[in-house]
Amino acid sequence: MSVFSRLAAFLVLLLAMPFLGAGPAAALEPVQISQEDVAIDLMPAVDLYRDKGRSFQVSTVPGADGIVRRIEVEANSANASGSWAVFALANNTDEQIDRLIVVPHFKLAGSGLLWPDLGAQRVAAITPSEGFALERQPSSEADVFLVTLDPGSIITFVAEMSSDTLPEMRLWEPDAYKDTLNAYTLYRGIVLGIAGLLAVFLTILFVVKGSAMFPAAAALAWAVLAYICIDFDFWQKLVPLIAGGEQVWRAGTEVALAFTLVLFLYAYLNLNRWHGVLSAFTLIWLIGLLGLGAAAAVDPPLAAGVARLSLGLAAVVGLGLILYLAWLGFDRAIMLVPSWLLILVWLAGAWMTVTGRLSNDIIQPALGGGLVLIVLLIGFTVMQHAFAGSGIGSGLISDLERRALALAGTGDAVWDWDVTRDRIFAASDFDGAAGLPIASMNGPARNWLPILHPDDRDRFKLTLDTIVEHRRGRIAQEFRVRSEDGHYHWMSLRARPILGSDGEVVRCVGTLKDVTDHKKAEERLLHDALHDQLTGLPNRELFMDRLAAIGSLAALRPELKPSIFVIDIDRFRQVNDAFGIATGDTILLTIGRRLKRLLKPQDSLARLSGNQFGLILVSQTDVEGVAVFAETLREAITAPIQFNNSEIVLTGSIGLTGWSDTRCEDVLREAELAMYQAKRLGGDRIEPFRPAFKVAGFSRLEMESDLRRAFSRNELSLAFQPIVRLESGATAGFEALLRWEHPRRGPVSPSEFIPIAESTGLIVQLGQFALDEAARRLSDWQKLTGDPALTMSVNISSRQLIRQDLLNDVSAILKRYELASRTLKLELTESLVMDNPERSAQLLTRLREMGVGLSLDDFGTGYSSLAYLMRFPFDTLKIDQSFLKNDRRPQRPIIVSSIVTMAHELGLKVVAEGVETEADAEQLRKLGCEYAQSFFYAAPLSADEARRRLQDGMGGMKRAV
Repeated sequence: MSVFSRLAAFLVLLLAMPFLGAGPAAALEPVQISQEDVAIDLMPAVDLYRDKGRSFQVSTVPGADGIVRRIEVEANSANASGSWAVFALANNTDEQIDRLIVVPHFKLAGSGLLWPDLGAQRVAAITPSEGFALERQPSSEADVFLVTLDPGSIITFVAEMSSDTLPEMRLWEPDAYKDTLNAYTLYRGIVLGIAGLLAVFLTILFVVKGSAMFPAAAALAWAVLAYICIDFDFWQKLVPLIAGGEQVWRAGTEVALAFTLVLFLYAYLNLNRWHGVLSAFTLIWLIGLLGLGAAAAVDPPLAAGVARLSLGLAAVVGLGLILYLAWLGFDRAIMLVPSWLLILVWLAGAWMTVTGRLSNDIIQPALGGGLVLIVLLIGFTVMQHAFAGSGIGSGLISDLERRALALAGTGDAVWDWDVTRDRIFAASDFDGAAGLPIASMNGPARNWLPILHPDDRDRFKLTLDTIVEHRRGRIAQEFRVRSEDGHYHWMSLRARPILGSDGEVVRCVGTLKDVTDHKKAEERLLHDALHDQLTGLPNRELFMDRLAAIGSLAALRPELKPSIFVIDIDRFRQVNDAFGIATGDTILLTIGRRLKRLLKPQDSLARLSGNQFGLILVSQTDVEGVAVFAETLREAITAPIQFNNSEIVLTGSIGLTGWSDTRCEDVLREAELAMYQAKRLGGDRIEPFRPAFKVAGFSRLEMESDLRRAFSRNELSLAFQPIVRLESGATAGFEALLRWEHPRRGPVSPSEFIPIAESTGLIVQLGQFALDEAARRLSDWQKLTGDPALTMSVNISSRQLIRQDLLNDVSAILKRYELASRTLKLELTESLVMDNPERSAQLLTRLREMGVGLSLDDFGTGYSSLAYLMRFPFDTLKIDQSFLKNDRRPQRPIIVSSIVTMAHELGLKVVAEGVETEADAEQLRKLGCEYAQSFFYAAPLSADEARRRLQDGMGGMKRAV
């Protein structure tokens, strides 16, 4: 071509440029091809044009003749995307070159994390600037076109794109491309084979083992197999996919991976055993992934992106759970650590791949192989659980194996005596074998004699000889074997003989077990059953047994004249209240040791009950000697006991009796009656039994028994004395008073049964009855009158005051009957509070914090210490009736006025007891006294009478008839 011709062509092209919709201003650079080139990346030389419609015009690169031509290409597909790709190839060699243009449908590298590119057909057709359209080569995973370049040719190619993206375009030498495919085909076949075998094996394991981890692991294996089938284009060979179906399948398999990974983590770690919240969270997560699987059919990129995020989240959450449970020592979590670390490495590589940080050719198949490696490691982990612990499994076992397993489970040793050879075999690997002379236990039977306890040798020989001679029976014997350190072990032998063909015993086979701990436990139980745990002295049962034995001996030996003592420590309850139960126990232990030191070997001392001791004196038989010994007992008890740099001095009431030809129970009762007489006379004395004591003693014991039965017989009740407002005479509340209606004796005075209840501990049960009954009545009456301010006062005993349960009892009763705490008032006397001021202050403060009212009863009759009155949180003061009743001395009004004034200044309300006349009431009203309680207004009423009083609206100022 001449220079003129070339210049004309250039001017024509320059003038036509403003009217063409051609691509970028920069001219295409042809890619130089040579025979040595195996694979060339064409992407740097490709120009992409989007939204250009079905017809596309573009200028070619200058050909071999230097002329730039104009070509127009029409779309072949019905649904053209309007996107086009233009590139140019140049063959500068002297030979014809055949090459393959390869555009993969899917490439994981650079596909993206959110809304990823899941693959599709990329190129519909390629049109060259010279010749015919390129011929498409058969391939299911890429668009492959065969191009032939003549020597010295420069050709521009226009590719009609089926999608808007072009992940990769390469120019391959045909044989090299075929070898590469063959190489990957071998690798993919191996990986697919391993994945398939793993999925099938784990499924079989699931069928054999029913644990939840096995189906979860099998599901994960099948999900991995499905993923690599899609990724390796194996699924296309089994089920040809329709256009666009590849994205749905790929997104579905990624969702399946995310779902089964979460499911496996949950099932393997048994997360439902740790917390219900984890189960609920996992269930929500799995339901969301199931919904995501359905969404994959509508929007595959969205589903795949969320699935990839779920995989990462599952890995992070799983790592935290595994490390936490491993720290707690959970074996499954520890075993899963290697597999999970591999999952984290795989996810890190996958993230770098989809974000474009890794983009070589082997990364995508390597990730597929990594998934199979993860499943393989998980399979090994679950298999270890499947086959750990026993080689027998869950199949059928023989009777011999079952017996062996049972013996191994008991921890007993095998004991085998070969009678014919006279050889005993005793296993050395059983529980308790440490320290035993195993060498002496294995050999002739005579070797056992030196190591057996002397008391057990004859019995052991006799048992073996009897079995051999009689040729039947069983050996069931316990004996002692001396260990290497000289201590004896109790052994239990259970065996049976085995007869030979001649009917003689040929062997004895059984088990040998160390039962030393069992024997020691029996001895401890026997000792504890017959001895007091605090002092170690015999208890009442053993004392009665010894008393019976002494009685039998005394019947045979007239010169034996035992004396029976019962010793009770005076005021011991006050010691417990003042210093605590621990101190009381220490004092009892000290007194027990003192008394023990006074006895001779033939005498016996026992602890009969809390602070009562029993003594059988045999060493002294004459009256003078017994009297001296009794005085020695009393002095031993009264000796001071050092405690916290102070001394505690106690006294004892001692009752004694001589032996008589009666039952041992009657003898002990006589000594007890004498002791009770000593207590009635003030304590710290010795009283011998006299027949006159039986009348008084049996009366008291009978009353105690009747009082115990009074609860079940409904003989106890409450009387309610009104507390009136002095200003208006209206009933402000009631004080609950205990009453006992005896079926034979009639009404029993509280002054009779309350001391008995306190001495026997029944006062606590009485107090609980009074508190519950009073609260129930108060609740009914408040509902009846509609007056929520109606109050009820209940007296509290010393036993209740020292119990922690009082707080719980009061709180429970307030809740049970729905009472306002201020309407329940607890009454305590000064002497009761002063028995243990420290303890009382703490308990009363907590009651006051609950809102319960606290009344100080009988004020003025006890200590009347203002310091203690300010210390305790009382809100009501009750003036004792002795300040108002039948006494006209001029000092009394002054004292009453002082008490009322002092109480008001301390913020206390005042209740006056013992009002007898209207003048007394008027005087109290002038002093500002708020309440009064006495027979002048009403005697204690029954529940029905109190109810009628409230219904009739009868106020104070009305005398009881």
